[in-house]
Amino acid sequence: MKTYFRLLSFARPIKRFAIPYVFCTVLGVIFSTLQLALLSPLLNTLFISGSSNATLLKEPKSWVDITGYLNYFAQQISISYGPFGALKYVCGVIVLAVVLGNVFKYFSQRIMENLRIYTLLNLRKTVFNNVMNLHVGYFSNQRKGDIIAKIASDVGAVQFSVTGTLQVVFKEPLQLLAYIFMLFSISFKLTIFAILVIPISAFIISKIVKRLKEQAAMAQHMFGLMISYLDEALSGIKIIKSFNATEAIKNKFDSENVRYSDLGRKMARRQQLGGPVSETLGVAMVATIVLYGGSLILNNQSDLTGPAFVSYIALFSQVMRPAKALTESFSSIHTGIAAGERVLALIDEKPEISDAPDAVAITSFNDSIQLENLSFSYSERQVLKSINLTIPKGKTIALVGPSGGGKSTLMDLIPRFIDAESGRVTIDNIDVKKLKMESLWSMIGVVNQESMLFNDTIFNNIAFGMPNATQQEVENAARVANAHDFILNTDNGYESNIGDRGMKLSGGQKQRICIARAVLKNPPIMLLDEATSALDTESEKLVQDALNNLMKNRTSLVIAHRLSTIQNADMIVVLEDGQIIETGTHAQLMASHGLYKKLIDMQQFTEA
Repeated sequence: MKTYFRLLSFARPIKRFAIPYVFCTVLGVIFSTLQLALLSPLLNTLFISGSSNATLLKEPKSWVDITGYLNYFAQQISISYGPFGALKYVCGVIVLAVVLGNVFKYFSQRIMENLRIYTLLNLRKTVFNNVMNLHVGYFSNQRKGDIIAKIASDVGAVQFSVTGTLQVVFKEPLQLLAYIFMLFSISFKLTIFAILVIPISAFIISKIVKRLKEQAAMAQHMFGLMISYLDEALSGIKIIKSFNATEAIKNKFDSENVRYSDLGRKMARRQQLGGPVSETLGVAMVATIVLYGGSLILNNQSDLTGPAFVSYIALFSQVMRPAKALTESFSSIHTGIAAGERVLALIDEKPEISDAPDAVAITSFNDSIQLENLSFSYSERQVLKSINLTIPKGKTIALVGPSGGGKSTLMDLIPRFIDAESGRVTIDNIDVKKLKMESLWSMIGVVNQESMLFNDTIFNNIAFGMPNATQQEVENAARVANAHDFILNTDNGYESNIGDRGMKLSGGQKQRICIARAVLKNPPIMLLDEATSALDTESEKLVQDALNNLMKNRTSLVIAHRLSTIQNADMIVVLEDGQIIETGTHAQLMASHGLYKKLIDMQQFTEA
């Protein structure tokens, strides 16, 4: 129940929904119960009031005797206006009760729907905001599809099962109490017997739904896996086809789909069994009450009249409806609770990297970036070992070395995408851990090997993060990035949509759009991670020219596997096995005949 009430907390302020909902529901229950309670005076009016041997009823002494009052007033009207006049009056009241009952039921459902949508809105907003606030390293250990499933599917399950049951949990017990109250007003002895029979039904139903929560949690997990497989398949469709792995991927998805479907079938069996069982038990209970109550009347052991007994049976037959609704809601709530626990676990996930309480904002970069005795490990594998490096303002520093040497990890430490195990990164002698991360990110521009673009227009992709950029500013940035000419040749120029992840553009065009985005941001520090490694020679030249324009008058840290692109760097740092083994200019490193020269010779041999 702790999970349930926590999920409902996303409906705050709940009073604006609860007060009108309670008002409408209470009135709806009263008028719905009155419809059946009027059955007794209706039958009395039809079959007894006009009879010569009709007994004159006395006004009941207790307000609890609702049926007695209704019969009394119906008889009084029959005396004043005749049996047909009383019949018209009773029928009119029944129709009015039905109309009012449905009107209040409609408004209560509307209020509950507003509550459901409001809760869904807040819950989905909270979980998405928290995911966006998590540190970058969190996503390295998580399946993207599972996160998507939690935000989309699981939140939807919470909406329809948890908030949906709130309506049932309040209305149906109230309706059940109203029916039981009316049953007691008709026959106390018969109702006591009926109440003793009801727990048998509840016990049987509870056995049916016992394992639903466990199965629901497993089903949500399997759905997340399916979404992950789907995401991987769509993202890697070219690789899948080129390696003739289509059938293998189909089989992998199909096997998970079958597992998910089988579990869903088992859950559906249990959920669907609840309704028929409760209905069968309800009929059996009504038959038992008819036998018991009939025996009391036949043996003159009860003062029940025929119309009162028929009204009692009609009311008792309706008792199982709210009981059945409660049973079904408890069946479905397990799915919502299981989904809710997954969603709340994502909301409760705290970023390992966050602003310090005394963090300050950085507004300018004036001197240098310094890496002091930096060490970092992934699990038990040490990636960086006591790195010391100074990056002066306005200089271009290149990182080179074999794959796995720690170049990308070193670069990720500067914007605090990850934190070092030991040592520190400083900007103008201020530890980045003491800076507000948003202000730190505002000082840094990033261009990665993979061109990350959005399914939007070229203009919006360049102006990403700069919503107030003008057309002229965007075009100027595109010119610096050597992108303006090819943009004008697209169908709609800057308003052309580039498709999912920029699939309508070539690799070089995508990279130049990314460079234009960085140019528009105009940060003093640039981090370039193998920005030309995936391009052909012609595209590489265009992109390299764009990068050279981008790096003018900026402090740049560049990772490059194509060493010809960084020969003009102010300093080249050679990393191997997480350690700096060489530093210097291109000429100095070539003269030292170390690893750098070896890498240059290997590339020249390969290209030749």
